Amino acid sequence: MRNLHFKDFFWNLELTSTKGYEAIIQYLNEGKRTCKEVEDFMKARASVEERYAKELLGLSKKVCGHNEMNTLKRSLDVFKLQTEQVSLSHLQLAHNMREEAKKLEEFREKQREARKKMEQHMDGLQKQKSLLFKKAMDSKKTYEQKCRDKEEADQNMNRGTSNPKQTEKLISKAQQAKLNAEESDRLYQQNVTALAKIRDDWIKEHINACELFERQSVERINFLRNTVWTHLNQLSQQCVTSDDLYEEVRRSLEQCNIESDVDHFVNLKRTGDKPPVAVVYENFYGAQRPSPAGGSPLLRLPDIRRGHLPEPTHNREDAIYTSVQDTNYSVLRF
Repeated sequence: MRNLHFKDFFWNLELTSTKGYEAIIQYLNEGKRTCKEVEDFMKARASVEERYAKELLGLSKKVCGHNEMNTLKRSLDVFKLQTEQVSLSHLQLAHNMREEAKKLEEFREKQREARKKMEQHMDGLQKQKSLLFKKAMDSKKTYEQKCRDKEEADQNMNRGTSNPKQTEKLISKAQQAKLNAEESDRLYQQNVTALAKIRDDWIKEHINACELFERQSVERINFLRNTVWTHLNQLSQQCVTSDDLYEEVRRSLEQCNIESDVDHFVNLKRTGDKPPVAVVYENFYGAQRPSPAGGSPLLRLPDIRRGHLPEPTHNREDAIYTSVQDTNYSVLRF
């Protein structure tokens, strides 16, 4: 299939018509708008990624399994660490997206400057072309009118009159009409020549403009396609990166040993391997009662009935008291 080109299909039979050129310009404006829309989209997506990354980073700082121990604690620590790494990778993704958006903005501005110069040049040529076309058409009307005036003057002269003065006047008028027709013919041809020259210049520049605008369109389509392709590659790579980071957590969880964690807790916090003794019923009047500390039961002294106190056999004056300093100290010695 033959490739189609701007320079072959955007002409018009009317010399002053700019429909073909305007169709190209409208197409370029729509393409520029598309570039801006993609650029804004990528900037907005970068903002979304940045907000998500910051929220995820804050989440990774929250307490999660702080009181846990042994292998499960290590796994939860890896889980938080990798969550932080995921958030950092999303921050990097947001940065990369902004870089791509910046490249697109620079590309759009570069094309705009190139277009601006060509459009200004073409606008100038089109104004000259329209001005010279109007001038040529006006001179053509003047030329045609002068030619009709000349023909009318010639007819009047050829009819002649019997009055010599009138005849001379008709001849003079016919000669003047001829000069006017020749002058208008000269101006008409001059304007047509100038119009032909500006037309040739305009055709060449129109072709150049079409080729430039077509190159820009090809570059724009290619750049946009590659930009979106790169954007999707970045998103896919982010998924791969996140999965690799999450895989680290999964590998850590594979090393989480349930029996080891239980044993670790038991060895660290053990309080004893014997249960408390059973609580027994204690009868207050029983022969034996267990000690308050739960030791061996106290032996109950025999219940001995005592008589009256004996009368002292010695007087108080005969009693011998000992002092504290006496090595054989007792309270009272008889």
